[in-house]
Amino acid sequence: MQSDEKIFITGASSGIGAAMAIEYAKREAILGLVARRKDKLSDIAKQCSDQGANSVETYSLDVTDEKLSAEIAKEFMTMADGIDVVVANAGLALPDHMSAGNSAQINQVLNTNIMGVTNTIIPFIPRLKEQKRGKLVIVSSIASFMPMSFFGGYSASKVAVRRLSDSWRETLKKHNIQVTTICPGYVKSEMTDVNDFHMPFLMDADVAARKIIRAIDFGKKTYIFPWQLRYLITAMKPFPDKLLLKLLS
Repeated sequence: MQSDEKIFITGASSGIGAAMAIEYAKREAILGLVARRKDKLSDIAKQCSDQGANSVETYSLDVTDEKLSAEIAKEFMTMADGIDVVVANAGLALPDHMSAGNSAQINQVLNTNIMGVTNTIIPFIPRLKEQKRGKLVIVSSIASFMPMSFFGGYSASKVAVRRLSDSWRETLKKHNIQVTTICPGYVKSEMTDVNDFHMPFLMDADVAARKIIRAIDFGKKTYIFPWQLRYLITAMKPFPDKLLLKLLS
């Protein structure tokens, strides 16, 4: 059965974003896929078409580009005649690189992970309010619940977007706009493949994508997964952050 859902996903060339695109393609959605790497994005678009997507539009974009982000959002909404789900998934997980005495790397993480979310989400708000319906999805992280050694910029950025999401949820609920925050643990992707440390409860991207889409469908406000980390984070709230970090390591 053709759904005609209009889905816009950033960071769609690999990992969670690519896996979500493929899962939505199986529902015969109209897809707008965004990433910096055009060649990888083309490969995912072909897979989505093969899986039954109604149509697939791809856009090469660095989400820190405010003007181009707005232009692409408008272009997709015009093509699709509206929007149902916006997934702000693009992000970087790089160490702070403080010993170099250069703030370029941490600033890149902060700009991509925070401004990338605002640049992705905000251009869709007027149309969503006009429609009086729609779903916004912001990908945060379990890192938003704890300080991470060497990854302070990443952790801080994920706290920031989780708080943005909480605020927007209250602001937009009167317009029947759902806001869902996704806080994954470790998901197998190009981002995690470079990690040389133990990653507890590592999950395949396709499994993660199905869980995320289910959470969106059920209107979850904040969805933390896998379940082991959800209960661990809740149970450890009264205790120092360092104890949670020790248990996770």
